[in-house]
Amino acid sequence: MAVTISPAPADSPPPVRDRRRQVIAMGLWAVLFVAGWLVIGLPTDPLYAFGWLWTATIAWRIERPWRSHLGFARDWLPVVLLLVGYNLSRGFADNGATPHVLELVAADRWMFGWATGGEVPTVWLQQHLYDPDRVHWYDVLVSWVYFSHFVVSLTVAVVLWLIARPRWAAFMRRWVFLSLAGLATYFLYPAAPPWWAARYGLIEDVVRISTRGWKAIGMHGAGNMLNVGQVAANPVAAMPSLHTAFALFVVAFFLNSVRKRWWPLLLAYPLAMTFTLVYSGEHYVIDVLVGWAYVGLTFLAVGLGERWWARRKAAEPPANAPPVSPPAPTPH
Repeated sequence: MAVTISPAPADSPPPVRDRRRQVIAMGLWAVLFVAGWLVIGLPTDPLYAFGWLWTATIAWRIERPWRSHLGFARDWLPVVLLLVGYNLSRGFADNGATPHVLELVAADRWMFGWATGGEVPTVWLQQHLYDPDRVHWYDVLVSWVYFSHFVVSLTVAVVLWLIARPRWAAFMRRWVFLSLAGLATYFLYPAAPPWWAARYGLIEDVVRISTRGWKAIGMHGAGNMLNVGQVAANPVAAMPSLHTAFALFVVAFFLNSVRKRWWPLLLAYPLAMTFTLVYSGEHYVIDVLVGWAYVGLTFLAVGLGERWWARRKAAEPPANAPPVSPPAPTPH
């Protein structure tokens, strides 16, 4: 999918920013956003999230004419359509076939069984940390980390769209490639998560607890849309884990532009996502590792494609260059 960038007209100087109007607009947006997540739910649906992101850019650039805000819809429409198609197509990924489970269980037991008494890490973590009668502080943190998957990469992309359009285009090329690679794998290798395996008696009891933490802090409606999406989503789209893949992708995209002393802080995010997914019953560790491998493949493939395209463009003569005349014959 090609991501187009439309530069602003050269004869349109940027308007003078009105800080007071901007603060009022962003404050109003924040109030409406909080009200929306308490009543409707946190924005995990692509169209719902798109609406909040678009209105955030409008509030941030409130001094601009309304026509200029249509540029966001133009640039982001392909992304939204991809997200909608991605969510719809995942439901057909299993094609009625029996999903892969036993090899994933065997892989996790082979890697960690020596430390977990032969159990997969999800079962071991829930045996030691999960309390059906009490929501701990880490359950709340797990719910927030799990939700962050639905907004972090898109929020980063919106910020790049506002301040660095070429970087935004590079970010989205990798984002699209990673999404399509994961979707293709869901069709080629439908795999079920730990909670599904436990439901059919293939492993010990596992409870799907990725959204229970919000209730502990009174946000009973925060997970409404996510819970509905989990019911409707394809239950055999576990391999690879795109949740942890996108967490690592967002961090890896900026590693070269930040000082190394900040790397541990940034890398804590994909590690927190890994714990969240394994503990909550959403993924095996092998799903996470394959997701990380997909991130490496994405940067390699897209980077090679960009360098090939740059060489191809550099080899092309300028469009307004005069034709090259053949050399005159040398007189004898």
